Amino acid sequence: MKSQREEIQEAVQAANRTLGHLQRAQECLRSAGNWGVVDMLGGGLLTSLIKRGKMSGAEAELSQARDALRQFAAELRDVRDAADISVEVNDFLGFADLFFDGLIVDWLMQSRIHAAREQVAQAQARVRSVRDELQSRL
Repeated sequence: MKSQREEIQEAVQAANRTLGHLQRAQECLRSAGNWGVVDMLGGGLLTSLIKRGKMSGAEAELSQARDALRQFAAELRDVRDAADISVEVNDFLGFADLFFDGLIVDWLMQSRIHAAREQVAQAQARVRSVRDELQSRL
């Protein structure tokens, strides 16, 4: 049976893996937002494709972050009651943005990107808070 210290260390490591994925997702979302501004200012198909690629990168990182969060929650159960930590990102406008390129759709996509960045930032803060609490127990 593992000691409480070992369980805490495993939970901290899981938190760090989660934070890594969230940070990379945040970077992709920031870049997508920047490309979105260019797109709104008259970018074109190439700009939309680059922005879409950045969104796809963010979605991939968020998917890995969800898996890492599940592992983090499992590790937390070994230490204490797990908090409900989740990340939700909807990107149902992605298809419309690429094929029905226009200012309104671009503005809606920018709104989605901003909302996703806020959700990631909130998840990062929550994971950091729990991780810091765990580290204080070491």
